[in-house]
Amino acid sequence: MASPHTGYPNQQTELLRVETNLFNLYIQGKPFHPTVETLQLHRQTGEEWTVAHFQATSLGPSVTIESISIFSPERRELMPWTVDSPAQPIFYETQSYELVIEKKQEMQLIFHHDNMHIRNAIKPLGKMILSGIVNFQNEVGHTELELRYNGEAAFRLQLEIFPSKMDYKRDYQMILNDVNEQIYNLSFDFMRKTYHLTGLKDTQHQSLTEFFTILQHVFNQLVQAVERIRQSPHSKLQVGNRIVEAAKVRKAGKENLTFLAKRPHLLVEDSKNGLIPRGGQRYTPSHVLETKRHVDYDTAENRFIRWVLLRIQQKLKDLKFRLAQKGRQQDPQLERKMNLMQTHLQRLLKYDFLAVGEIRQMSITLVLQMAVGYREVYRYYLMLMKGLSIQSDLFRLSMKDLALLYEYWCFLKIHHLLSKNYELLKQDIIRVNRNGLFVTLDRTQKAKMVYRNPRNGEIFTLYYNSLPQGDKTPTLPQKPDNVLTLKKNNTSVEYKYIFDAKYRLNPAYEGTPYHRDYKMPGPEEDDINTMHRYRDAIVYLDDKEKELERSMFGAYVLFPYHDEERFQEHRFYRSIEQINVGAFPFLPNSTSLMEKFLDEIILDSPEKAYERSTRPRGTKEYYKNKLSGKNVLIGALSQKEQLAAALEHKFYHTPLKNITDHKVLTEIEYVALYQSIQLFGRDDAGIRVYGKVANWKVVQRKEITEIPSGLGASDELYVVFTVEEWEKRARPILPGGTGVQRVMYAAKYVFDRAGEVGELRFGGG
Repeated sequence: MASPHTGYPNQQTELLRVETNLFNLYIQGKPFHPTVETLQLHRQTGEEWTVAHFQATSLGPSVTIESISIFSPERRELMPWTVDSPAQPIFYETQSYELVIEKKQEMQLIFHHDNMHIRNAIKPLGKMILSGIVNFQNEVGHTELELRYNGEAAFRLQLEIFPSKMDYKRDYQMILNDVNEQIYNLSFDFMRKTYHLTGLKDTQHQSLTEFFTILQHVFNQLVQAVERIRQSPHSKLQVGNRIVEAAKVRKAGKENLTFLAKRPHLLVEDSKNGLIPRGGQRYTPSHVLETKRHVDYDTAENRFIRWVLLRIQQKLKDLKFRLAQKGRQQDPQLERKMNLMQTHLQRLLKYDFLAVGEIRQMSITLVLQMAVGYREVYRYYLMLMKGLSIQSDLFRLSMKDLALLYEYWCFLKIHHLLSKNYELLKQDIIRVNRNGLFVTLDRTQKAKMVYRNPRNGEIFTLYYNSLPQGDKTPTLPQKPDNVLTLKKNNTSVEYKYIFDAKYRLNPAYEGTPYHRDYKMPGPEEDDINTMHRYRDAIVYLDDKEKELERSMFGAYVLFPYHDEERFQEHRFYRSIEQINVGAFPFLPNSTSLMEKFLDEIILDSPEKAYERSTRPRGTKEYYKNKLSGKNVLIGALSQKEQLAAALEHKFYHTPLKNITDHKVLTEIEYVALYQSIQLFGRDDAGIRVYGKVANWKVVQRKEITEIPSGLGASDELYVVFTVEEWEKRARPILPGGTGVQRVMYAAKYVFDRAGEVGELRFGGG
């Protein structure tokens, strides 16, 4: 891996010089980004740089460009630039650049940029200089710097800002495509399930601007879909009959029998070659029906394709008319784009399979939903005509906060990985209101996706920007990006895992503490500390136990790094297995570790899921004591009448000899009654009532007067437990092949969860 450039090229350098008749424009800054150099980003093959977009344009006759020079990273000097010269990456996110505009004469020259912070950074310095420090923060992609002379746009500079933590072509462009593709898929799936068209009607609220914004992103795919249909268009076989001379017909079918029976005048007497006998004479037909079959493309589906293309064509015409009507200055590039679209539409409409009639009414057929080409056109129709308005401007991502985009992508990519193997039951990213369809994916919004595992029916939920219901933070608010909640069968516990997107990467420069400790790039230490905080600060209130419990079983950083194989040696990856806190490299071509881990935790048994979590020191000793304690006494009833007396008088008695270890008496907190099958029958057998012990005492049998003794007055010692109140179990503990002969003991923790008597023996009875 190459080390960062040092010396002159990485100091403040003149990166761009534009000389015109009215002004000179200069941009100075560092031509290299150390992280980009460390990770060797934005290379095509080997050391060859990728091509960067650059354009300087005069927008009016007042400005004449005399010369342009741009820094070459390969030659490390300012080089003359022409339209045919390729530019290379020299502008990066989060780096600062000094912009200086030197006027050649006193005039009104104003700097403009769509970003208010960049626009306000460039200020007059005297009468002849405009100057300031520009930092594009995390916004990458194309950006435009504009100079306005006497209020009119006179000069435009187009630059391409490159990311510093991921490769532009390999990662950033794929992230853009992934985000749009997932939004398309979710939107299509939502609308396919929601809309059942019996008649075609456009939304009345969709703007032409919104329509064109969407159209730009789907137009090429739409054209390709129609081209695929052309290769194998849907058709129907039409059968046609016509009357022709018998001598000219090639093949006559059985339908001629009925035809000639109704038209005897077409029969000519022919005793020699006549085929049809009638009244002792033979006849031959002079004319017969000839049946011809031909392929007909005039189907409801092809009419629909034509209708969609015509509607798009008309909307483009309306948009051009509106722009001209309002007297807006026409962008030549926009006009060319619209003209090119119209040319493509005219070409498509001339295809033979689209020479069909007008559409009147239709229903959604299997051909539109499933046939290659047709399903894509139908999908884009729903987006265009039903009004897909994307909140957070997801469709205009040419200049975007990359940290926010990475956060969106992480959520959508996790969804994509899950949806490959598990059934999506419900989502609220795509919603519909009176204005059409809209996307709620936004930092100010909450979203969740609900899935089902087809193998076992388990339900799990992916939350974005919110905590599951019941989770809270008693101290300070915590808001992780993504939380995956798993509900396992045969347990009431929900297993929750945090996946937090962090567009941060420590490149581990040589000589830094991070390189000394970890030897390779990885997530920032602060982000790992945040995962510890999330896991410990977010708790769940158990309404039944009235106790706060830690609800997050694991917390992980998702960060932009591509070398998954190398990162498996990083301490923050190995820590996942040790303490369930760590990090996963997560980029479009680096998702295998994350995908593998998701499958593991989803397929885990409840016991395995619990064992993944880190428990406080002393947990083993605590549960050993908790599970092995003998604080519940389960006593058998010697006769059926004993149950009624015990319930009425709130007590239970048993011979002292049944309790071999008298120390146990000091530990008994609860008493439960066992009803045997012999006395109560199978339907009423088991442990059904229990109560908290108020006190206990040892007395002679003759002193227990609530139940008369059948043996007369006895001096045998008995233990009598007085119960505060008998409680009925919601679910009885059944005998299950075993029972209670005299008394047995169990831990209250086990007693509350047991379903059969045999399970109580694991609690120390």
